[in-house]
Formats: sequence, structure tokens, C-alpha cells
Amino acid sequence: MQTYIGTKIIQAEPQRDADGQGGYKVRYADGYESWSPTEPFDTAYQPMDGMNFGHALEMLKRGERVARRGWNGKGMWLVLVPGTPNAQLRDGTPYKTATGLDECEILPHVDMWTVNSEGRRAMLPGWVASQSDILADDWMIIN
Repeated sequence: MQTYIGTKIIQAEPQRDADGQGGYKVRYADGYESWSPTEPFDTAYQPMDGMNFGHALEMLKRGERVARRGWNGKGMWLVLVPGTPNAQLRDGTPYKTATGLDECEILPHVDMWTVNSEGRRAMLPGWVASQSDILADDWMIIN
């Protein structure tokens, strides 16, 4: 048999089965409902406001904005920019000056919505995760 790993978004609430065993009532995106014992549920799922970095990356790939819990008060978040296969380079821009090309491909990258050194809201292209970011379990989706 092949081994699989899954990433799906569900809704759940604590619920006991007919025998009184603790677990969760689970509702899937298609509306299907089931019951899961506590241990397998806790192994498979984590709250959306306490995701690890891998799950945060999956959410970025699905088009969601994500942030670390500590960033939330500052209004900072990340977004995945899908890239542009044929970006037109305007005269006078650093890309046009450096390459001499009229167009180039801009590859997918992660940008951060943040505050600049003067206190204004700004997009920071090409955000790179620190080791603390990668190891954190406090990632969340920003609605």
C-alpha cells in the first residue's frame, strides 16, 4: 500500500458516541458528517488558529492570507503571488535597466503586508521565513 498525508478543512465539535466514548462530530466541506474518536482526531487535525508552517503554506497555495498570532495586532499578513509569465518591463525601472529586456517571467513568491520605516502600510515582496517562523505552531488564516 502507498502512504498518504492529507490536508483538508473541516468543522468539528466535541461529542460522545452512543457508548459514551469521547470524540468529535466532524462535518466535511461537502456536508458529510461523521464521528471520530479523540485520539485519531487530535493526531489528524489542529485548530486553524494554531497551524504549523506547513499547513500555513498549504493555505497560501489555496489563496488564503496567513499570519503568525503575534503579528495580528500589527495587521501584518502573507499572500502567495502566483507570478507573471510575461511581465512587461517599463523604461526606467530597475528590472528593465538591469536586464535590457522588454519582458521577463516573475516567478511565484510570498509577499508580506506590513508597515514601512515611516509607519505607512506597505507590501514587502519576497518575504522569507525565519527558523522561528518555520518551527512555530501559531499560524492562522486572516479573513
